[in-house]
Order: sequence, then structure tokens, then C-alpha cells
Amino acid sequence: MDNSTALTDWSLIQSFLAVAEHGSLSAAARALQLSQPTLGRHIQTLETSLQTRLFDRHPKGLQPSEAGQRLLPVARDIAKQVNSFTLTAMGEAEKLAGTVRITASVFASHHLLPPLLARLREEEPDIQIELVPSDSTQNLLFRAADIAVRMYRPTQLEVIARHITDLELGIFAAKSYLDRAGRPEQPEELWQHDLVGYDGNELILQTIRDMGWEITRDAFAVRCDNQSAYWELVRAGCGIGFSQRGVAVSDPLVEELDLGIHIPPLPVWLAAHPKLRHTPRVARVWDLLVQGLKDQR
Repeated sequence: MDNSTALTDWSLIQSFLAVAEHGSLSAAARALQLSQPTLGRHIQTLETSLQTRLFDRHPKGLQPSEAGQRLLPVARDIAKQVNSFTLTAMGEAEKLAGTVRITASVFASHHLLPPLLARLREEEPDIQIELVPSDSTQNLLFRAADIAVRMYRPTQLEVIARHITDLELGIFAAKSYLDRAGRPEQPEELWQHDLVGYDGNELILQTIRDMGWEITRDAFAVRCDNQSAYWELVRAGCGIGFSQRGVAVSDPLVEELDLGIHIPPLPVWLAAHPKLRHTPRVARVWDLLVQGLKDQR
């Protein structure tokens, strides 16, 4: 660190003030939640940059030298300015304005969130939204997103997560496919039809196995891991598939098959970084997502 940089480094000035106020490196380190060696390096760096000694050792600890005493009022003024800057920034954050970045699965981004975000824009026009459709896990701790909509319980211990609702799943096929291939009436008849399944993702396979049927991925005539593309394959008539009932039942091209098969619902979780969760704009978006996702049920 060169001299000019050191003289404008608030952390060094803050350390100088803490030592002057507490009288020792150890007490100042505790107040700033720093290690004593780190605080000692801060003082040494500042003294080297200023080319002067800032503290004299006394039986009761450290006291500002003559140069340090002259610099104390200036350092306190800087502290007031930094505090004013921080309070102003916090005041800006209190407004229901700014950008909130949301990540969700590709399917949720296409079919669940758009009407919710349209409602949000109507109610909070000063909040801008960035939507990140992705089936990979976005790292909230590194601000890849402010809020994540997950269809599973988040595993990161450092994030705030809340279970919102459970979405019902059903068995669907295009009317054009059923008119051509017939409508199964018993669960066992499914295996006589073309099935649309996932490719590398084994969720559908494992769910079917949990129901007592031993099948392999070869049972799927068409396979695709992108859930939005998967749904379009079902709608186009490629075979029988699975989808969220809240989305599928309103589609005039498809028909639900009631075969008496219970499919476990899809849990919906919201997650956010703990330092952002309660900022007004993130909290507002969070609350609207909670209500909207519950309505999807």
C-alpha cells in the first residue's frame, strides 16, 4: 500500500481512533472485532505513511503523541462524515425502490412468475426486477440473486429459507396424442404408451420407482431435462408426461389423466441472503411472491 492510499483508507483511520479512545491495542481490537496483530499493522502502516509516531507508551497503555493529538480532531471529523454517508445510504435503502434480482427454475420463470411479477410492477412501479431463469443453484451468498425460488429445501446454512407451499402434480397428455393412441384407464396401461421423461435428471424415475414400479430411462420415448421444453413436448403430442396442475389444467391443448396415482407434491421454498432479506424492497418482493405462490396452489 503506497502512502496516498494509506492516508485515504478509512479502516486505518478507524483503527487510529479506536486505539486513541480505548488506550491499548487489545481493547481497540475487541471493539473493532479485529485481531490485535491486524490492528497493530494498521497503526504501523499509518505511521509509516505519515512518517511520524502516533502513540507514546505509558504505564497505563498507549496515549496519542503530540502528532497524534493534532490529528485526532481531523480523524473524528472523518468519522462523522463516514457515519453521515452510511446513514444516507441506509435511508436510500429504506425506500421501496431499486432492483431486486430473482432466480428460479426455467419452468417457474416461464409459467409461474410472470403474472406475479406483473402484479408486482403494478403495485410497486419503483422496484425493478431482474429475473434469472436457471436450473442450476445460484449462490445467494455471492449476490448471484437477492431471492431464489426453489423447488427443494435450500441446503446453505447461511441463507434464510422458508417453505411457502406445495404444488400439486398430475399426469397429462395432449388431446391430439390421446385421440391417436387412446386414453389409458388403469395405471398399468401407462407403460403401453409413449412417455415423456427426463434425460439425466432421475426425479421422475425415482418417483415412479417409489410407487412400486421398476422402470429405466428406456421407458421414456422422449427425454429432456429442460422443464419448459419438456412441457412443450407434452403439449405437442410426443406422449404422456407430468406437470404442475396449476399450469396444466388451464391449457386447452392438454388433458389430465385421472388414474388414481398419487404423485408427491412439489415443495416451494424462498431463500435470501440474511443481510438483504429485510431491506424494504427485498421484503416487499418476498411478501408478494409468498402470496402469489400460495395462490398458485
